[in-house]
Amino acid sequence: MGKGPGLYTDIGKKARDLLYKDYQTDQKFTLATTSPTGVAITSAGTKKGDLFLADVNTKLKNRNVTTDIKVDTDSNLFTTITVDEPAPGLKTIFDFRVPDQRSGKVELQYLHDYAGISSSIGLTANPIVNFSSVIGTNVFAVGTDLSFDMKTGNFTKCNAGLNFSNTDLIASLALNDKGDSLNASYYHIVNPLTNTAVGAEVTHSFSTNENTITVGTQHALDPLTVIKARMNNAGKASALIQHEWRPRSLFTVSGEVETKSIEKRPKVGVSLVLKP
Repeated sequence: MGKGPGLYTDIGKKARDLLYKDYQTDQKFTLATTSPTGVAITSAGTKKGDLFLADVNTKLKNRNVTTDIKVDTDSNLFTTITVDEPAPGLKTIFDFRVPDQRSGKVELQYLHDYAGISSSIGLTANPIVNFSSVIGTNVFAVGTDLSFDMKTGNFTKCNAGLNFSNTDLIASLALNDKGDSLNASYYHIVNPLTNTAVGAEVTHSFSTNENTITVGTQHALDPLTVIKARMNNAGKASALIQHEWRPRSLFTVSGEVETKSIEKRPKVGVSLVLKP
């Protein structure tokens, strides 16, 4: 467990990573290189059916300032400038996209032993303001996440959550979508030596009175190979195997099948990540 409660986005993150991270049904290739001066360049391509998407990301780091510049196939330029700890525990992030002049945003993050605060504001005449905070410890924490649209004068986001964790178990509860959705998640480490863990997520919608239940597990076959599996109450089952064939270079094969519609063809995704 880390020190302090972290940010609001950390609530339930372990369970989400177990249930959703690295699962895909597309073909993806990522190649990263690093120059002698420390400039990191990452090229990624994804094939979604007949559509091919690609982007190139360049990362430059100078002392405590990191600049990320990404260009995609639609000629969009994404730029993120991160200033790490201009003051103890503080991080400043500038984010904007070209040619969208309304996409500019500045964000401040502050981490403390008993609090985590994140606040952002759009760089427009009528911006959207976001504020999230978490108070507590690395064992128990409560937080809220709010977004306010200055143009309409309405709250676009109003969430609240709590998180409990100990050495082998993490449980969280969150009220999302302005009180319309209740989400509960659970993550439990069964065997740390084999990286075996189980997790579950239950979401209830008050407006539709529907429940979505997802359960999953992971297990390390050896120090370099991990398998994962999940299933939800809609009958959709997924599994993957991921092998780290060299440090930070991963090969992942994942599949998905709908058990309630066996006439549908299974979906298979492949991902190859090459990093120096």
